[in-house]
Amino acid sequence: MSHDQRNNPLHGLTLETIVTQLVDHYGWQSLAQQIAINCFKSDPSIKSSLKFLRRTPWARTKVEALYLATFDLSNPWNQNKS
Repeated sequence: MSHDQRNNPLHGLTLETIVTQLVDHYGWQSLAQQIAINCFKSDPSIKSSLKFLRRTPWARTKVEALYLATFDLSNPWNQNKS
């Protein structure tokens, strides 16, 4: 199984970690501007966001892409940043 994930830059990161770090970096308001989904706009919380993102693959893909773009995990100098 570890061979399957070798090239996955998100391997080992939970969705909760990803959302929490994005919220810490952007804040809810700016995050909602980056990705226009209601769980970031209306009464946002980590719990409600996780529930929505786990059920909505297209939204999760956008959140993961923003995380990768923000923290650029392909750059070895940024790997300790998150």
